Amino acid sequence: MTPSTLERQLAFLKEIDRLKSIVRLSPLIDRSRRENSAEHSWHLAMYALVLAEHAAGTVDVQRVVKMLLIHDIVEIDAGDVPFHMPATHAGQDERERLAAERLFGLLPDAQAAEFRELWFEFEAAESDDARFAKALDRFQPMLHNAATDGGTWVECDVTLEQITARCQPPIERGAPALWKAALGMAEAHYCKGSGQG
Repeated sequence: MTPSTLERQLAFLKEIDRLKSIVRLSPLIDRSRRENSAEHSWHLAMYALVLAEHAAGTVDVQRVVKMLLIHDIVEIDAGDVPFHMPATHAGQDERERLAAERLFGLLPDAQAAEFRELWFEFEAAESDDARFAKALDRFQPMLHNAATDGGTWVECDVTLEQITARCQPPIERGAPALWKAALGMAEAHYCKGSGQG
């Protein structure tokens, strides 16, 4: 017997509950623990609602929110790879692609296709919506690190030059004003740390 539309949707919703168990390297701003990927996705959706006026292009906020809510679902299978640990990135693209096929494939065909397309669009970061979503995905951890006296920057021994190389292109491309704010926060942290500020 073929599962009904509702049965497939409920199976997907039960499966994505596992995203709450994927712990990221980023600390919560109150430093009580590390954030999980589900919290990260929710927080980014809120960033999109609050910061949409700063997008470089004209964006459909609802589409951006959808992208941000689904962009890390693949981590259920592929795991979270810390951004500042490039040595751990080998093979991640393929693991995430396979995860997208499996996880979104739980849904009815039309929804599965929509979610896959949004996920691939986010990954490619070519449309205005995806560029803004990608900018927010890079910006949020910078805000967390700046608010926690360096957070993962300190933990992973990351330099200001590395932050600029990894974060400036996607943030500046999707939301130039957010890059200016992020750079200011990072520079303030590194100046304070060097005793120059």
